Amino acid sequence: MKDMGEPKFRAKQVYEWIWQQYAASISDMTNLPKALREKLAENYFIPKVKTHHSQFSSDGTIKNRLELHDGYFVESVLIPTDSRLTACVSSQVGCSLSCKFCATGYLPRKRNLDFDEIVDEVTLLNEQANKHYGKNLTNIVFMGMGEPLLNYKNVLKAIERITSPDGLGMSPRRITVSTAGVAKMIHQLGEDEVRFKLALSLHAANDEKRDTIMPINETNNLEALVESLNHFYKKTGNEITFEYILFKGLNDSIKDAEELVKIYRRVPADLVNIIEYNPIDAAHFEKPEEDTVEQFMNYLAAKRVNAHLRRSRGKDIDAACGQLANVDHTPSAP
Repeated sequence: MKDMGEPKFRAKQVYEWIWQQYAASISDMTNLPKALREKLAENYFIPKVKTHHSQFSSDGTIKNRLELHDGYFVESVLIPTDSRLTACVSSQVGCSLSCKFCATGYLPRKRNLDFDEIVDEVTLLNEQANKHYGKNLTNIVFMGMGEPLLNYKNVLKAIERITSPDGLGMSPRRITVSTAGVAKMIHQLGEDEVRFKLALSLHAANDEKRDTIMPINETNNLEALVESLNHFYKKTGNEITFEYILFKGLNDSIKDAEELVKIYRRVPADLVNIIEYNPIDAAHFEKPEEDTVEQFMNYLAAKRVNAHLRRSRGKDIDAACGQLANVDHTPSAP
């Protein structure tokens, strides 16, 4: 502003419009003189994320297809429960990790989201939470499209803005970053002493099986992940969760449960989320029978594993875990 011959307090006004009012354009900055707005508009624009369309599930879940300034799309999901309003956000356009059970894994990675685009995702979902449920978001999970730890700097900078007192002011303890297992970057999270929670998408507790469904395991095996998770916990003391989708005939036996217990005891994990598989067109996995799931859960309980069976939400609009495919669906009515 000083270089433009403007008083320096104008910088604070612009900052507030961008990071507190989340202005969509420079013309929205109504406390700036018209001449200044015109001068700014000649040289700058706000790459605001826009909602392309929304789909509404029978269980209250809302999936959004979001359009980025360069024409790419990502999906984000608002998940309501009795006690929480959770935003599930994306960190990349597509994904490079090719996990066999995940719809996003079949999409090419086009680019990383910039930190401001991630912040826009959260603010749009917060507006949606207030519109449809009358209250703010309570939690954020980086479990949408992409691998957050392969967009490390932007994800951390976005979280810094989301938790800032002059931003959304959300507690980092209400934010969970989920990773398919990039050991080097989990180690870096510890070095950076982050304050948010970490979730590891485990899904198989031996390397042979994990290799077949998650190619990243070939270069980031379980031994490397155990070491990095322990380093993360030693440095931060933050909560660690294991995510474990049950696939019929692949990882749902009592032997698989035994291997899961062994990994659980090597890492200071707070919780194991056992997740039901949600079918996608590109893969041919199946859900186990209910009695198989019950036996698996009972074994974990007998071994004093803190495990929770997470029922998927938003399945009727392909908004559940592993189903984000960036498809241009017809919007559904709220």
